[in-house]
Amino acid sequence: METIKRFLEWIGLKEKLHNAKHIPPLFKEGEVWWCYVGENIGMEINGKGDQFTRPLFIYKKYDKYSFLGLPLSTKQKVGSWYVLIDFKGVPQTIVLSQGRVFDYRRFKEKVGQLEDGDFLKIKLAYSKLHAIDQKTDRPSAVSSRGRG
Repeated sequence: METIKRFLEWIGLKEKLHNAKHIPPLFKEGEVWWCYVGENIGMEINGKGDQFTRPLFIYKKYDKYSFLGLPLSTKQKVGSWYVLIDFKGVPQTIVLSQGRVFDYRRFKEKVGQLEDGDFLKIKLAYSKLHAIDQKTDRPSAVSSRGRG
């Protein structure tokens, strides 16, 4: 029953976010923002508290409306799906396996910018996890010659 209550609370907040008048903020790759992540299912990472928020690292900006975000966690985790960083003096884990596309309307507030060294560490780990060739920025199995 608690799960249904959380989903209904999230749906109400999500509707408000969706329908509110927004102007896309200026944002760029390498920044960390508190975002309305929501109540998700299964092993998907959730937002916390009554606003369902969580810090997200802007890994890739697609346009002024959307980005590939990677969630941060204060729980220290080790493995190929995680990157340990220090953000504003607090040990954090970037959760590579939970990255997804987000709309700018999920932004709550900007928290700051990662150090270039941490951004590079995340890029390398993300590329390795997803088998992306750093020279071509494509998955290893994709030909650079295109189709046919």
